[in-house]
Amino acid sequence: MVSSQHKPSDATAPRPPVAQGVPPQVKILQMMNAYRLAQSISVVAKLGIADLLTQPQSITELAQTTATHEQSLYRLLRVLASFDIFTEDESGLFHLTPRGALLQSNVSNSLRDYAIVVGEMWHWRMWGGILHSLKTGEPAFDHLFGMEFEEYYQQNPEVAKNFDGAMVSALAMTDVAILANYDFASFECIVDIGTGGQGDGKLIASILKNNSLQRGVYFDSPTRIEQVKRLVEVTGLSDRCEVVTGDVFASFPPGGNVYIVKNLIHDYDDDRAIAILKNCRQAIAEHGKLLLIEMVIPPGNEPSLGKILDVEALLMSTGAIERTEEQYREVLSASGFQLTNIISSKSPMSIIESVPA
Repeated sequence: MVSSQHKPSDATAPRPPVAQGVPPQVKILQMMNAYRLAQSISVVAKLGIADLLTQPQSITELAQTTATHEQSLYRLLRVLASFDIFTEDESGLFHLTPRGALLQSNVSNSLRDYAIVVGEMWHWRMWGGILHSLKTGEPAFDHLFGMEFEEYYQQNPEVAKNFDGAMVSALAMTDVAILANYDFASFECIVDIGTGGQGDGKLIASILKNNSLQRGVYFDSPTRIEQVKRLVEVTGLSDRCEVVTGDVFASFPPGGNVYIVKNLIHDYDDDRAIAILKNCRQAIAEHGKLLLIEMVIPPGNEPSLGKILDVEALLMSTGAIERTEEQYREVLSASGFQLTNIISSKSPMSIIESVPA
């Protein structure tokens, strides 16, 4: 156990040079205790604490509203206050911080759904099976649950709802980063390929609203397509944005000048990724561009969210993998594309630009 005198915030914020002398035992203890923090964040997200703190509240008020044990809730919020997720003032009122605000629902940059999924029992069990994946190279999820995640997803509507919400919220910052880092003005027709029913159509809607002379196509499996159709209607884009369903393993909508394929290719091994991208190659206009929106694993020992999520991919789904630049270059080349640029963004994702070879 970590001493209660240790300040957890040392593990989360940039530190002055003096902190470089922290003993390795303390550093690795901080790392080993990270899972406890993740579960703590997840449970306050489930309770909706951040939504309640739009105005400062006492622990008594929070406990009454959330039907929790007052002293127990206080002990948890005290931990999270030490990580600057909440703050407690001298009068005992709890306040929201910019970090904690990300756990609110119904805000544009919310990570509440993502935080909930991180704490779900199925997710914890999956990571508990990591040794199986290391021994066999097979997903721990399949071993533990007796089925692939997709089947589990289909059989458990609440899991599916939470997982979809987590993906949409996590990718919202990516949409902002794409719009800030790529100029779509020169493209006549933009095709946005959904992410297996987890896309929401907001990216193509934003691009078209910013470029009034363009037309677009949103293409996805049927799961969320009605929601996207409603978005297109509400935003007044029905005359410029076609919403169609299909299967990326069968064909892509033809004739687009730029195809945006976001958070999809990493779900598949090289053979299936190449099959998808070859369908895009057949559909794309002669001088078109393909934009893969994915994490790119950096070389060497550089820290990267993509590296830890690559292990999650190993545990969760057969063939899923986060790739390096060279690996993307090889997959694209085998599909008939030439990688031309990788554009970093303020999100964990990069824009991998390529053209027909």
